[in-house]
Amino acid sequence: MGPPRIAPQISYLAQQSWNALGELGELVKTASTNRAEFIQECRDGKFEGVVAAYRTFFSFEITGQMDEELVSVLPSSLQYIASCGAGYDQIDVHACSARRPPVRVSNVPTAVDDATADVNMFLILGALRNFNAGMHALRQGKWRGQPAPPLGRDPRGKTLGILGMGGIGRNLQKKAEAFGMKVIYHNRRRLNEELSGGARYVTFDELLSTSDVLSLNLPLNKHTRHIIGKKEFAKMKDGVVVVNTARGAVMDETALVEALENGKVCSAGLDVFEEEPKIHPGLNSNLSVILVPHMGTWTIETFTAMEEWTIENIRLALTTGKLKSPVPEQADF
Repeated sequence: MGPPRIAPQISYLAQQSWNALGELGELVKTASTNRAEFIQECRDGKFEGVVAAYRTFFSFEITGQMDEELVSVLPSSLQYIASCGAGYDQIDVHACSARRPPVRVSNVPTAVDDATADVNMFLILGALRNFNAGMHALRQGKWRGQPAPPLGRDPRGKTLGILGMGGIGRNLQKKAEAFGMKVIYHNRRRLNEELSGGARYVTFDELLSTSDVLSLNLPLNKHTRHIIGKKEFAKMKDGVVVVNTARGAVMDETALVEALENGKVCSAGLDVFEEEPKIHPGLNSNLSVILVPHMGTWTIETFTAMEEWTIENIRLALTTGKLKSPVPEQADF
């Protein structure tokens, strides 16, 4: 059969580690520029013999969702998909598990925590202080604006509600407390005292009704899609600040625009969007919203750590048959 084949798209940041995998198997790369071309490459048998696929941060722009259609045309030899990111909602894990033999999926669960929480805190501060309106006016040569934007609010003493107290949420808690914020959280399961770091566990409804700032830090799946919508906004404090660095679709953007327009939400900070790279026009035109184009992990250090972790998943898969960090749905495989 010859050596196993591995399909990558690797940046220069971890090229040395990637090249080292060449000692374990042949490295191959897609030439596709879009989904249709990639599907055709698969059907033409270009990747037959490929055992492990490296799904890069940017591969979604080529293949789109790795859904049942895409999984069905992947080579029969494929055993592993190593995804370079904490979120893996772009991969249909159920379809991967249902294949015979199944395709095992891994992600990078913690390497992104610090950088994403940094952006999270940046958005909280920017939204509270109403910086976006001032920065926009400044670039138009109008100094703070005419009229100047409303005065902002200090973080100290405000209650930060974290929905999804995973690694990013717990990292954000420490940063927010350094700014004097009080932290409450809601999770599928209550954390032990050590993991919660003293943050108070509350019900979902209490989180909505008592947070001055609501931060979304939960994964996107069929249970969390639009977990924040019109009904949830109605339960929030008037003038709440909403920040999202998770996935755009955990919140109904149309409902957010409406809540901004009627004053229920005072301001918002967003790093992720429902239909990236498309931005809802009601968000784009609202100067109370600070927007970042999905740059939560956009640092040299974090990208390097993510890629090194993903490469290690592949290396271990090829040498031991086990992944360093299988996704939770396949933990028992």
